[in-house]
Amino acid sequence: MPNGVLILAEIADGEVAPITGELIGAAQRLGAGPVSAMLIGSGVEAAASKIGGVATTYVVDDPALAQYTNDGYAKAAEAVAKQADPAVVLLGQTNIGRDLAPALAYKLGTAVAMDTIAMEMKEGKLHTTRPAYGGNARAVNAFSASPAVATVRPKSQDAAAGGAAGAVEKVAFDASGIRSKVIDRKVATAEGVRLEDADVVVTGGRGLGGPENFNVIEELAHLLGGAVGASRAVADLGWRPVAEQVGLTGKVVSPTLYIAVAVSGASQHMAGCSGSKNIVAINKDPDANIFKAARFGIVGDFKNVMPALIEAVKKVKAER
Repeated sequence: MPNGVLILAEIADGEVAPITGELIGAAQRLGAGPVSAMLIGSGVEAAASKIGGVATTYVVDDPALAQYTNDGYAKAAEAVAKQADPAVVLLGQTNIGRDLAPALAYKLGTAVAMDTIAMEMKEGKLHTTRPAYGGNARAVNAFSASPAVATVRPKSQDAAAGGAAGAVEKVAFDASGIRSKVIDRKVATAEGVRLEDADVVVTGGRGLGGPENFNVIEELAHLLGGAVGASRAVADLGWRPVAEQVGLTGKVVSPTLYIAVAVSGASQHMAGCSGSKNIVAINKDPDANIFKAARFGIVGDFKNVMPALIEAVKKVKAER
């Protein structure tokens, strides 16, 4: 009988990624049995001691898994899932998770719910909630198959409060049959905190009028220790790199504070930021759609609003 929750622990820059703690926290609150983790890669066994709050960490450590590939990781995750026999498998809605989860669900003959923001167990079955229609509605999905596989939106869950690391079990892995191979990787360079990890995101839209006006966006983001975001129109115009695009076809962010400057609030953009805890909108159009989702709104030209806002933030920081 399947029991417990298995989460995918991710490693970023040699450290356990924040999404791992969030998944462990979500798994603990489900109350579906013991929580375990799977750690996949090359040279990752040492990181198992850094994963607290789980009963067991299953490690697949093989040189063939040094770079993420769908077929390699799916094969490794399948081996772990069959050994752990969980009722629920949780992955982050990350670059790896969103690609791996459907493949893993297929291999296990089950279903997958993507980009979930809430989960609960009812009568022994996982029920997940995810945004739909650009964040304007919530869809609740129930699983009839087992194990239930779901990806969890980063920052939608409180991280686990820590805890001791559990037992480590190595899982046998046969690298034969892996057909894909990474021959090159290009990483978008960015200064400061990553967009998807930022607790504060300041996003500029086409209403700024040109790339030269993003200086106020950058200044405010720097003052708040946050990251710079951009709407799809801005990225399409080449004003900002695509790596900064927030939206359905860009990055999904869930910061504590999301400041949208000269952003109209189209549905595809809102799909990327609707999980933010607080949205502040600055737009000279009082009928802009962004105000419908904003907790706080300022109707005015950014050229007047932003300098005043920046000075106010500087004053508060100076008084601390």
